[in-house]
Amino acid sequence: MGGDALFSLRSSLNASTSQLMDWNQNQVNPCTWSKVFCDSNSNVISVSLSNMGFTGTLSPKIGVLKTLVTLSLPGNGITGEIPKEFGNLTSLTMLDLENNHLTGEIPSSLGNLKKLQFLILSQNNLTGAIPESFSSLLNLINVQLASNGLSGQIPPHLFQVSKYNFTRNHLNCGMNLAYRCESDSGGASSKSKTGIILGIVGGLLGLLLLGGLLLLLWKGRHRGYKREVFVDVAGEVDRRIAFGQLKRFAWRELQLATDNFSEKNVLGQGGFGKVYKGVLVDNTKVAVKRLTDYESPGGDAAFQREVEMISVAVHRNLLRLIGFCTTPTERLLVYPFMQNLSVAYRLR
Repeated sequence: MGGDALFSLRSSLNASTSQLMDWNQNQVNPCTWSKVFCDSNSNVISVSLSNMGFTGTLSPKIGVLKTLVTLSLPGNGITGEIPKEFGNLTSLTMLDLENNHLTGEIPSSLGNLKKLQFLILSQNNLTGAIPESFSSLLNLINVQLASNGLSGQIPPHLFQVSKYNFTRNHLNCGMNLAYRCESDSGGASSKSKTGIILGIVGGLLGLLLLGGLLLLLWKGRHRGYKREVFVDVAGEVDRRIAFGQLKRFAWRELQLATDNFSEKNVLGQGGFGKVYKGVLVDNTKVAVKRLTDYESPGGDAAFQREVEMISVAVHRNLLRLIGFCTTPTERLLVYPFMQNLSVAYRLR
């Protein structure tokens, strides 16, 4: 059933023959397909298809995937309406349809998604009012509805969400009304107010980072690593990205841990890139996921939202995220090393 629903989505999105080639209609179990992730019971829990150039519509058949936790399709050219059947995805914690060409009203059935934490529908052509049913979405922590054609009243509960953005619509918020159209942490307005502070903090963090890198290099030499094997990366850390309490790893730290991303340390490979086994300086074993598609338009923003979602999601079948590394040319995620290999390996 899951395979049929996903293949229907592939068809409705007008995927080309070179896209999602491993999505086989005759294969009942879709857990080995690219961009699809499953739990230990072979239930589909995540579908991520960002910035792939789709121009079709959303298939209502996706509504049968009751175990789906994440549905992410930002940065495409998807048209048509959001199917009301999406309200059947009762396990969903993240719905990201940002930067498409969706039209029509937001279906009130999305108010059935009681576990929803991230609702990202900005930069579309949606019209009508925000459904009153959204008042029952008590787990929301991020609502992005900016740059649409929405109008009317905003359910008051949505102004209590920690991060929201309703700007560039025709809604009842703004300068002369009771509520602002954007939360303090919502975007450019807050950035402009805190620019000086961020500059000072960034400078201090840069000094701390330099000291940490020198310490890592010293430890690396004393553990027998050959310094000449490694190369410096321009702009070691991209400080535009920060994710709460997750640890930010230095590029050199992960390069040393994986023996310069040696092929002998490759644990697996998927649509996202390769996963390497690594050992940190404190002898902690980790799995380092090296992403490959973030450079596509909107991919950087999608990476930030994905890590933000993973860092707060709690599910017995989702692997805990330890930390991340970002440079102008790299995006890496760090997970605990699982001695018994992956779910996909066990299924095979």
